[in-house]
Amino acid sequence: MKQAFFPVLTVVTALFVLWYGAAVWLNSDWAYDKAKRANVELSFSELVSDTWSQDKPKLPAPHQVAVEIWKTTALKKITSKRSLIYHAWVTLSATLLGFAFGTILGTSLAVGIVYNRTMDMSVMPWVITSQTVPILAVAPMIIVVLNAVGISGLLPKAMISMYLSFFPVVVGMVKGLRSPDAMQLDQMRTWHASASQTFWRLRLPASMPYFFTSLKIAMAASLVGAIVGELPTGAVAGLGARLLAGSYYGQTIQIWSALILAAILAASLVGIIGVLQRVTLKRMGMA
Repeated sequence: MKQAFFPVLTVVTALFVLWYGAAVWLNSDWAYDKAKRANVELSFSELVSDTWSQDKPKLPAPHQVAVEIWKTTALKKITSKRSLIYHAWVTLSATLLGFAFGTILGTSLAVGIVYNRTMDMSVMPWVITSQTVPILAVAPMIIVVLNAVGISGLLPKAMISMYLSFFPVVVGMVKGLRSPDAMQLDQMRTWHASASQTFWRLRLPASMPYFFTSLKIAMAASLVGAIVGELPTGAVAGLGARLLAGSYYGQTIQIWSALILAAILAASLVGIIGVLQRVTLKRMGMA
Protein backbone atom coordinates (compact mmCIF):
# COMPACT_ATOMS: atom_id res chain seq x y z
CA MET A 1 0.00 0.00 0.00
CA LYS A 2 2.77 2.44 0.99
CA GLN A 3 4.77 1.49 -2.11
CA ALA A 4 1.84 2.51 -4.31
CA PHE A 5 0.96 5.65 -2.32
CA PHE A 6 4.13 7.67 -2.84
CA PRO A 7 4.38 7.24 -6.64
CA VAL A 8 0.72 8.23 -6.99
CA LEU A 9 1.24 11.23 -4.68
CA THR A 10 4.27 12.30 -6.71
CA VAL A 11 2.36 12.14 -10.00
CA VAL A 12 -0.64 14.02 -8.57
CA THR A 13 1.63 16.72 -7.11
CA ALA A 14 3.42 17.11 -10.46
CA LEU A 15 0.07 17.44 -12.26
CA PHE A 16 -1.08 20.16 -9.87
CA VAL A 17 2.19 22.06 -10.28
CA LEU A 18 1.89 21.88 -14.07
CA TRP A 19 -1.79 22.87 -13.88
CA TYR A 20 -1.07 25.95 -11.76
CA GLY A 21 1.84 26.88 -14.02
CA ALA A 22 -0.27 26.49 -17.15
CA ALA A 23 -2.98 28.68 -15.57
CA VAL A 24 -0.45 31.49 -15.10
CA TRP A 25 0.82 31.13 -18.66
CA LEU A 26 -2.57 30.94 -20.41
CA ASN A 27 -4.29 33.62 -18.34
CA SER A 28 -1.41 36.10 -18.32
CA ASP A 29 -2.44 37.89 -21.54
CA TRP A 30 -5.68 39.07 -19.96
CA ALA A 31 -3.85 40.13 -16.78
CA TYR A 32 -1.26 42.12 -18.75
CA ASP A 33 -3.99 43.68 -20.89
CA LYS A 34 -5.87 44.90 -17.80
CA ALA A 35 -2.65 46.25 -16.30
CA LYS A 36 -1.79 48.05 -19.55
CA ARG A 37 -5.21 49.71 -19.72
CA ALA A 38 -4.88 50.72 -16.06
CA ASN A 39 -1.36 52.02 -16.75
CA VAL A 40 0.23 49.94 -13.98
CA GLU A 41 3.09 47.45 -13.78
CA LEU A 42 2.40 43.93 -12.55
CA SER A 43 4.81 42.23 -10.20
CA PHE A 44 5.18 38.47 -10.44
CA SER A 45 3.10 37.87 -7.30
CA GLU A 46 0.36 40.16 -8.63
CA LEU A 47 0.44 38.33 -11.96
CA VAL A 48 0.06 34.97 -10.25
CA SER A 49 -2.73 36.26 -8.03
CA ASP A 50 -4.62 37.70 -11.00
CA THR A 51 -4.24 34.62 -13.22
CA TRP A 52 -5.52 32.37 -10.44
CA SER A 53 -8.62 34.44 -9.71
CA GLN A 54 -10.11 35.51 -13.05
CA ASP A 55 -13.87 35.12 -13.53
CA LYS A 56 -13.59 33.63 -17.03
CA PRO A 57 -10.03 32.30 -17.36
CA LYS A 58 -8.77 30.35 -20.31
CA LEU A 59 -7.65 27.72 -17.81
CA PRO A 60 -9.08 27.89 -14.28
CA ALA A 61 -6.76 27.10 -11.40
CA PRO A 62 -7.43 23.88 -9.45
CA HIS A 63 -8.74 25.75 -6.40
CA GLN A 64 -11.25 27.62 -8.59
CA VAL A 65 -12.59 24.32 -9.90
CA ALA A 66 -12.71 22.88 -6.36
CA VAL A 67 -14.68 25.88 -5.09
CA GLU A 68 -17.13 25.61 -8.00
CA ILE A 69 -17.67 21.90 -7.33
CA TRP A 70 -18.25 22.63 -3.63
CA LYS A 71 -20.75 25.38 -4.42
CA THR A 72 -22.68 23.25 -6.91
CA THR A 73 -22.77 20.09 -4.81
CA ALA A 74 -22.67 20.71 -1.07
CA LEU A 75 -24.33 24.15 -1.18
CA LYS A 76 -27.13 23.29 -3.61
CA LYS A 77 -30.19 21.09 -3.18
CA ILE A 78 -29.82 17.97 -5.28
CA THR A 79 -33.12 18.78 -7.01
CA SER A 80 -31.82 22.17 -8.13
CA LYS A 81 -31.01 22.63 -11.82
CA ARG A 82 -27.77 24.27 -10.67
CA SER A 83 -26.69 21.22 -8.68
CA LEU A 84 -23.94 19.11 -10.23
CA ILE A 85 -25.31 16.12 -8.33
CA TYR A 86 -28.63 16.53 -10.15
CA HIS A 87 -26.88 16.72 -13.51
CA ALA A 88 -24.58 13.82 -12.62
CA TRP A 89 -27.63 11.67 -11.76
CA VAL A 90 -29.20 12.41 -15.16
CA THR A 91 -26.00 11.36 -16.92
CA LEU A 92 -25.53 8.36 -14.62
CA SER A 93 -29.01 7.04 -15.47
CA ALA A 94 -28.21 6.98 -19.19
CA THR A 95 -24.75 5.58 -18.47
CA LEU A 96 -25.99 2.61 -16.46
CA LEU A 97 -28.78 1.79 -18.91
CA GLY A 98 -26.42 1.97 -21.87
CA PHE A 99 -23.83 -0.07 -19.97
CA ALA A 100 -26.42 -2.77 -19.26
CA PHE A 101 -27.49 -2.86 -22.92
CA GLY A 102 -23.87 -2.92 -24.08
CA THR A 103 -22.93 -5.72 -21.68
CA ILE A 104 -25.85 -7.89 -22.77
CA LEU A 105 -25.26 -7.22 -26.48
CA GLY A 106 -21.50 -7.66 -26.23
CA THR A 107 -21.73 -10.92 -24.28
CA SER A 108 -24.36 -12.33 -26.64
CA LEU A 109 -22.28 -11.49 -29.71
CA ALA A 110 -19.15 -12.95 -28.11
CA VAL A 111 -20.87 -16.28 -27.40
CA GLY A 112 -22.17 -16.39 -30.97
CA ILE A 113 -18.74 -15.55 -32.41
CA VAL A 114 -17.00 -18.26 -30.35
CA TYR A 115 -19.54 -20.99 -31.09
CA ASN A 116 -20.52 -20.11 -34.65
CA ARG A 117 -17.87 -19.85 -37.35
CA THR A 118 -20.23 -17.96 -39.67
CA MET A 119 -20.69 -15.26 -37.05
CA ASP A 120 -16.96 -15.23 -36.41
CA MET A 121 -16.25 -14.57 -40.08
CA SER A 122 -19.11 -12.16 -40.72
CA VAL A 123 -20.00 -10.34 -37.48
CA MET A 124 -16.57 -9.73 -35.95
CA PRO A 125 -15.29 -7.58 -38.86
CA TRP A 126 -18.44 -5.44 -38.63
CA VAL A 127 -18.03 -5.09 -34.87
CA ILE A 128 -14.51 -3.74 -35.42
CA THR A 129 -15.61 -1.52 -38.31
CA SER A 130 -18.39 0.00 -36.21
CA GLN A 131 -15.81 1.61 -33.93
CA THR A 132 -14.09 3.42 -36.80
CA VAL A 133 -17.06 5.76 -37.21
CA PRO A 134 -16.69 8.84 -34.96
CA ILE A 135 -19.27 8.88 -32.18
CA LEU A 136 -19.94 12.58 -32.84
CA ALA A 137 -21.16 11.57 -36.32
CA VAL A 138 -23.23 8.63 -35.07
CA ALA A 139 -24.90 10.35 -32.11
CA PRO A 140 -27.07 12.83 -34.09
CA MET A 141 -28.14 10.06 -36.48
CA ILE A 142 -29.28 7.83 -33.60
CA ILE A 143 -31.16 10.68 -31.95
CA VAL A 144 -32.89 11.76 -35.18
CA VAL A 145 -33.93 8.20 -36.07
CA LEU A 146 -35.29 7.43 -32.60
CA ASN A 147 -37.08 10.78 -32.40
CA ALA A 148 -38.71 10.02 -35.77
CA VAL A 149 -40.33 6.93 -34.25
CA GLY A 150 -41.36 8.77 -31.10
CA ILE A 151 -38.52 7.69 -28.80
CA SER A 152 -36.82 10.46 -26.86
CA GLY A 153 -35.40 11.22 -23.43
CA LEU A 154 -33.22 8.64 -21.71
CA LEU A 155 -33.25 5.87 -24.33
CA PRO A 156 -31.43 7.67 -27.18
CA LYS A 157 -28.56 8.57 -24.84
CA ALA A 158 -28.49 4.98 -23.56
CA MET A 159 -28.27 3.70 -27.14
CA ILE A 160 -25.24 5.92 -27.79
CA SER A 161 -23.67 4.62 -24.58
CA MET A 162 -24.38 1.07 -25.71
CA TYR A 163 -22.72 1.78 -29.06
CA LEU A 164 -19.46 2.64 -27.30
CA SER A 165 -19.62 0.10 -24.48
CA PHE A 166 -20.49 -3.13 -26.30
CA PHE A 167 -17.22 -3.26 -28.26
CA PRO A 168 -14.78 -3.85 -25.35
CA VAL A 169 -17.17 -6.46 -23.95
CA VAL A 170 -17.23 -8.33 -27.27
CA VAL A 171 -13.46 -8.30 -27.63
CA GLY A 172 -12.82 -9.21 -23.98
CA MET A 173 -15.35 -12.00 -23.86
CA VAL A 174 -14.20 -13.53 -27.15
CA LYS A 175 -10.66 -13.57 -25.81
CA GLY A 176 -11.85 -14.97 -22.46
CA LEU A 177 -14.10 -17.67 -23.88
CA ARG A 178 -11.24 -18.83 -26.09
CA SER A 179 -8.68 -18.73 -23.27
CA PRO A 180 -8.95 -22.44 -22.23
CA ASP A 181 -6.12 -24.35 -23.90
CA ALA A 182 -6.43 -27.46 -26.03
CA MET A 183 -5.58 -29.79 -23.13
CA GLN A 184 -8.47 -28.43 -21.03
CA LEU A 185 -10.91 -28.76 -23.93
CA ASP A 186 -9.67 -32.31 -24.62
CA GLN A 187 -10.22 -33.14 -20.96
CA MET A 188 -13.84 -31.97 -21.19
CA ARG A 189 -14.34 -34.11 -24.29
CA THR A 190 -12.82 -37.06 -22.43
CA TRP A 191 -15.53 -36.59 -19.80
CA HIS A 192 -18.17 -36.50 -22.60
CA ALA A 193 -19.17 -32.98 -21.61
CA SER A 194 -21.75 -31.33 -23.83
CA ALA A 195 -21.20 -27.93 -25.40
CA SER A 196 -23.32 -26.25 -22.72
CA GLN A 197 -21.43 -28.04 -19.93
CA THR A 198 -18.12 -26.97 -21.46
CA PHE A 199 -19.42 -23.42 -21.64
CA TRP A 200 -20.71 -23.18 -18.07
CA ARG A 201 -17.94 -25.14 -16.38
CA LEU A 202 -14.87 -24.22 -18.38
CA ARG A 203 -15.19 -21.38 -20.87
CA LEU A 204 -17.32 -18.99 -18.79
CA PRO A 205 -15.29 -19.31 -15.55
CA ALA A 206 -12.07 -18.92 -17.54
CA SER A 207 -13.42 -15.73 -19.15
CA MET A 208 -14.20 -13.92 -15.88
CA PRO A 209 -10.87 -12.02 -15.57
CA TYR A 210 -11.27 -10.83 -19.17
CA PHE A 211 -14.94 -10.05 -18.59
CA PHE A 212 -14.37 -7.75 -15.64
CA THR A 213 -11.46 -6.00 -17.35
CA SER A 214 -13.65 -5.31 -20.37
CA LEU A 215 -16.46 -4.08 -18.10
CA LYS A 216 -14.15 -1.42 -16.65
CA ILE A 217 -13.39 -0.11 -20.13
CA ALA A 218 -17.03 -0.40 -21.14
CA MET A 219 -18.20 1.59 -18.12
CA ALA A 220 -15.86 4.48 -18.89
CA ALA A 221 -16.89 4.39 -22.56
CA SER A 222 -20.56 4.31 -21.58
CA LEU A 223 -20.17 7.49 -19.55
CA VAL A 224 -18.50 9.20 -22.49
CA GLY A 225 -21.38 8.07 -24.71
CA ALA A 226 -23.99 9.45 -22.31
CA ILE A 227 -22.25 12.84 -22.20
CA VAL A 228 -21.83 12.94 -25.99
CA GLY A 229 -25.50 11.97 -26.38
CA GLU A 230 -26.53 15.06 -24.44
CA LEU A 231 -24.69 17.46 -26.74
CA PRO A 232 -26.66 17.27 -30.04
CA THR A 233 -30.04 17.16 -28.26
CA GLY A 234 -29.65 20.56 -26.64
CA ALA A 235 -30.30 18.86 -23.33
CA VAL A 236 -31.04 21.03 -20.31
CA ALA A 237 -29.93 18.41 -17.78
CA GLY A 238 -26.86 16.21 -17.48
CA LEU A 239 -23.12 16.81 -17.39
CA GLY A 240 -23.12 17.20 -21.16
CA ALA A 241 -25.68 19.99 -20.80
CA ARG A 242 -23.43 21.70 -18.25
CA LEU A 243 -20.51 21.48 -20.67
CA LEU A 244 -22.65 22.87 -23.47
CA ALA A 245 -23.99 25.75 -21.37
CA GLY A 246 -20.49 26.57 -20.14
CA SER A 247 -19.16 26.71 -23.70
CA TYR A 248 -22.02 28.99 -24.83
CA TYR A 249 -21.33 31.57 -22.13
CA GLY A 250 -17.57 31.15 -21.80
CA GLN A 251 -17.86 29.73 -18.28
CA THR A 252 -14.65 27.72 -18.28
CA ILE A 253 -14.82 27.09 -14.54
CA GLN A 254 -18.24 25.48 -15.02
CA ILE A 255 -16.87 23.38 -17.88
CA TRP A 256 -13.93 22.14 -15.83
CA SER A 257 -16.07 21.39 -12.77
CA ALA A 258 -18.35 19.23 -14.92
CA LEU A 259 -15.33 17.47 -16.45
CA ILE A 260 -13.76 16.77 -13.05
CA LEU A 261 -17.06 15.46 -11.67
CA ALA A 262 -17.43 13.22 -14.73
CA ALA A 263 -13.92 11.87 -14.08
CA ILE A 264 -14.76 11.25 -10.41
CA LEU A 265 -17.99 9.51 -11.43
CA ALA A 266 -16.15 7.30 -13.94
CA ALA A 267 -13.45 6.42 -11.41
CA SER A 268 -16.09 5.51 -8.81
CA LEU A 269 -18.01 3.27 -11.22
CA VAL A 270 -14.82 1.54 -12.38
CA GLY A 271 -13.80 1.14 -8.73
CA ILE A 272 -17.11 -0.58 -7.94
CA ILE A 273 -16.51 -3.01 -10.80
CA GLY A 274 -13.01 -3.61 -9.43
CA VAL A 275 -14.45 -4.52 -6.03
CA LEU A 276 -16.95 -6.90 -7.64
CA GLN A 277 -14.08 -8.42 -9.64
CA ARG A 278 -12.00 -9.12 -6.54
CA VAL A 279 -14.95 -10.60 -4.65
CA THR A 280 -16.08 -12.75 -7.58
CA LEU A 281 -12.64 -14.06 -8.50
CA LYS A 282 -11.84 -14.77 -4.87
CA ARG A 283 -15.01 -16.85 -4.50
CA MET A 284 -14.03 -18.69 -7.69
CA GLY A 285 -10.56 -19.36 -6.31
CA MET A 286 -8.81 -17.17 -8.89
CA ALA A 287 -7.43 -14.54 -6.52
